[in-house]
Amino acid sequence: MLMQNLCVAHRGFSGKAPENTLAAVRMALALPFVSWMEIDVQLTRDGVPVVIHDFTLDRTTNGHGKVKNMDFEHMRRLDAGSWKGRAFRGEKVPSLEEVLELASGRLKLNIELKTSGDMYPGLEKAVIDLVSSKGMRDEVVLTSFDAGVLKRIKELDARFHTGLIYDSRLGDPARKVKELDCSFLSISFARLSPGLARLLAERGVKMMAWTVDKAKEMHRLAEMHSDIMICTNRPDIWGDTFLKA
Repeated sequence: MLMQNLCVAHRGFSGKAPENTLAAVRMALALPFVSWMEIDVQLTRDGVPVVIHDFTLDRTTNGHGKVKNMDFEHMRRLDAGSWKGRAFRGEKVPSLEEVLELASGRLKLNIELKTSGDMYPGLEKAVIDLVSSKGMRDEVVLTSFDAGVLKRIKELDARFHTGLIYDSRLGDPARKVKELDCSFLSISFARLSPGLARLLAERGVKMMAWTVDKAKEMHRLAEMHSDIMICTNRPDIWGDTFLKA
């Protein structure tokens, strides 16, 4: 069976390595069938875009407190790997720049801007400037739950691809995507229906379903539509499911 549904490594290969670390990125890059990777970006107090999911440091590092209250130099001293296993002791919270350099020319990136309201003034510009300086504008899509963020990206540089992240049981994600001039929809896999998938595909909107770690769900999405990208913590299961079928 030739699998068309692209494999997206969620926060890198986060099923095996500590999420959003260079170890997780390298493990995803080592799998030739991983064509996309999803990462989360926030700003340190001194304005450096860093790759971390939670607004606080507590779950994935040995540090405490909010990401936005810590300078990059201090954040670099934290251990972001030991919580996942002794083999990952000493992994750092990476800068976005480090991840861009590893991924450049090898896979595309879905960069989620983790923010709410005015939590991170200047986040959009910092990310856009960095991606542009690496010549990677066409290799990334910038995504957010926050409509204001997506509008600001387009105001700063309309050439960037943007994507809405959607988790609600209510509302009309296809209409929202159109209103915000997005070319990408990142949606909880349980929320995706055949009708919505067909409509988005017809409009040329890329869609990514998250977070899908079971072969059965991967098959269900593949049967729904070949354009649905499958975002998973376990790209190895994607490989076992579709490359060996």
